[in-house]
Amino acid sequence: MGAGKAAARMAAGCERALGADRLSGVVIVADGCAVDLASIAVRLAGHPIPDARGLQATEELCDALASAGDRRVLCLISGGASSVLVRPLPPVTLQEKMQVNQLLLASGAEIAEVNTTRKHLSMVKGGGLLRLTRARPLTTLVLSDVIGDDASVIGSGPTTPDPSTFGDALGVMRKYAIADRVAPAVAAVLERGARGEIPETLKPGNPSCNGATTVVIGNNRLALSAAADEARRLGYEPWVDDTVLQGETTVTARQWLRRIRDRIDQPGVCVIAGGETTVTVHGHGRGGRNQEFSLALVEEIARLSVSVLSAGTDGIDGPTDAAGAYVDGQSLRRARAIGLDPAAALADNDSYGFFDRLGDLLRCGPTGTNVMDIKLAIGRPSSSTT
Repeated sequence: MGAGKAAARMAAGCERALGADRLSGVVIVADGCAVDLASIAVRLAGHPIPDARGLQATEELCDALASAGDRRVLCLISGGASSVLVRPLPPVTLQEKMQVNQLLLASGAEIAEVNTTRKHLSMVKGGGLLRLTRARPLTTLVLSDVIGDDASVIGSGPTTPDPSTFGDALGVMRKYAIADRVAPAVAAVLERGARGEIPETLKPGNPSCNGATTVVIGNNRLALSAAADEARRLGYEPWVDDTVLQGETTVTARQWLRRIRDRIDQPGVCVIAGGETTVTVHGHGRGGRNQEFSLALVEEIARLSVSVLSAGTDGIDGPTDAAGAYVDGQSLRRARAIGLDPAAALADNDSYGFFDRLGDLLRCGPTGTNVMDIKLAIGRPSSSTT
């Protein structure tokens, strides 16, 4: 069983390694992330907002797990599992769960906070799937899309014990001022859970955890190392920034640029960084955190001889068809020539509209993996302005 943007490709690797004739099961992926498999069913579901397809696919996955008898279970989890694996905790409905996701994603909450709330409104997250295995041997292979590689956060930890509580989830809703904007059933579930009237998610030490093993098999650091190898092959001198990029996107982007200025003044150097920032949505435009990261640099690097790419390793940046965007020292001049105002676009969270008109979006399509974001910066000495 599996869920997330990389689940189908991970399952393909399992079929090659173990033999397709020895495997059966179901994996759920986001649109564009499917591949043909010999013995494992692939189901599509909505992302980043869950939908009815995800609800139906999750029911199918749970039924398959329940009927597996004493067979050993292999679970494949990657980023995106929180959206495609959906089974709301009654009486919360799918529509109410969708609304909560939309509010959380627009609030600027960090992914761990978002997933804390998701777990406590779900029957399958926060160790929910692990409960269904009834202590049968279970191995979970995880591709990490979160800072710190905490398996209980990745994909909202469907096969991992959950240390967070209903009280924590309620605290997230109050912190971002959305507790009074959700459906009454959602608020009631969290409040009842915080009072101990609803059973908690699966906690460390529970007997259901016996026989369960979780292994993180890939993360952002691995992607940065591969990028450094490729930069070196192309003749650049790679420098991998050890600082994990996180926090509010615009602030983080500008802080990062100041930190690497001395590096990008050196000819032939390729600066490589990674992480995952957050966007607090105030406007009505379209975009994602990577496009907004690049937009925040348009005026900052004007007339500098530097080129920057910010992109999601999954090829999907927010609810758009782009992975991210390019920006360089001439972006501001080119934007103004066609009537674009980067500050106005930033205020409206319309990074997609800005870079779409400028022709600087990276559209590579879904990559079938997800290990957070990557930033590349290549420059020449600042005395050059061409």
